[in-house]
Amino acid sequence: QVQLVESGGGLVQAGGSLRLSCAASGRTFSSYTMAWFRQAPGKEREFVARITWSSSFGSFAYYEDSVKGRFTIARDNAKNTAYLQMTSLKPEDTAVYYCAARDRRTGSNEYDYWGQGTQVTVSS
Repeated sequence: QVQLVESGGGLVQAGGSLRLSCAASGRTFSSYTMAWFRQAPGKEREFVARITWSSSFGSFAYYEDSVKGRFTIARDNAKNTAYLQMTSLKPEDTAVYYCAARDRRTGSNEYDYWGQGTQVTVSS
């Protein structure tokens, strides 16, 4: 079992920045693809970014189009932690942000583990 705990959410003005953190339990963090999703009020949960690491190719990140160039996903395998650095925030980025994990070794596209979410509110 993997437990994920997000932190770093809050209220920020448009154009500002926030960094979210996701602390994971377990001994095989480096084997997990880590991702961030978000859910705005009245909307479905949507993918934001994911990052995969292996000893062969290092880290590889992928982003949803609306956050490219503004958000950066990163991970520190020594700290079992994933991050989402968000800059140039817009009111439409307001949502509950969720951290998720899946074991890349299974080949599955489903995320098996989810955090409780952290609220990000961007004021105009």
